[in-house]
Amino acid sequence: MKSVEDLKAWQTAMDLIVEVYKITKKFPKEEMYGLTSQLRRAAVSIAANIAEGFGRFTYADKANKYVIARGECGEVHTLLQVALRTKMIQLTELRQSFSLVEMTGKLLSGLIQASKENPNRIPNIPVL
Repeated sequence: MKSVEDLKAWQTAMDLIVEVYKITKKFPKEEMYGLTSQLRRAAVSIAANIAEGFGRFTYADKANKYVIARGECGEVHTLLQVALRTKMIQLTELRQSFSLVEMTGKLLSGLIQASKENPNRIPNIPVL
């Protein structure tokens, strides 16, 4: 792979960002600096950590960033649950987001496993 953009996990995380921004536009204005901000930052952090991991030099470094990104998936899932339970949004509007969070997490698990299987090997460094 030549670019992080070739990674399915990154592509799915980017789709999640778009979905989160669409959903949070419907949140109450008083949540602008609360749930809206935190949810958007967590979603962006997933893709950012995938990109950072992709550019790391060793597989152990890569795995570390992918683990952080997977943790952010848990945060996004929880924040979406908060929005649902506080009735800021309906479940029907969140199905796509939940699906994207789950898919991103699964793809990250695969990247983590692949990185852990080769901890001492130096990967091909992407040309930026």
